[in-house]
Amino acid sequence: MLAYFTMDLVIVFIAALVTALATGLGALPLLALKDASQRMLGAANAAAGGLMLAATQLLIVEGVDESAPRTLAGAVIGVVVIWIIAHVMHAGHEHDVTELAGGASMRTAVLIVAVMTAHSAAEGIGVGVSFGGGEQLGLLVTLAIAVHNIPEGLAISLALVPAGTTIRAAAGWSIFSSLPQPLLAIPAYLFVEEFRTALPIGLGLAAGAMIWMVLFELLPEALDRAGKRDVALGLIAGYAVMLAFTLALT
Repeated sequence: MLAYFTMDLVIVFIAALVTALATGLGALPLLALKDASQRMLGAANAAAGGLMLAATQLLIVEGVDESAPRTLAGAVIGVVVIWIIAHVMHAGHEHDVTELAGGASMRTAVLIVAVMTAHSAAEGIGVGVSFGGGEQLGLLVTLAIAVHNIPEGLAISLALVPAGTTIRAAAGWSIFSSLPQPLLAIPAYLFVEEFRTALPIGLGLAAGAMIWMVLFELLPEALDRAGKRDVALGLIAGYAVMLAFTLALT
């Protein structure tokens, strides 16, 4: 039993680590292109949003099967938590990971790391909680978050590379920005495993946080960079891909 439990922890950690490593993939397009277009980045954000919306639907359905009231309560908590995180991020929006690459003061470095941790918190918790609902759900949510992280890595790389950072280093800094995900996934998983009555709350919390990120971060950023048609097509494509994976695993 202990060995099985330990193996579950390894799987959760590896899954969350994959989501962090996926951020580094955002630097790869720069190997072939000197500059990725804003339209491409907008479409990628929209596709990631579609994947996350489909994953959110899975989280809610799984939570409602356990307890609809607790799932709803969790979703409300998730929205409130991510709203607080968003305010923390906006308070430090003038600082980002590009300053760490260029050498920042200790105070600025602490602020940057805190903002990155807050931004990655919901994603890491989402991975951990989703595995509490079963391996299939965990893998699907991991896929959605991993794909979502790729355009984030591209955005970081587009800021670093023109400033003189190598593409390899830009990939490394992109991954560093998502390291809180594997660190937070484990305690989130352990919590819902220890307190099974909290599972629907956790699923709802992850769903609420992901919905906020899609509606207030991914889609607005996508619309800033690409036209409505590109955003709509990207959103639909991402949603359809996640549904296809869901059907393939069921």
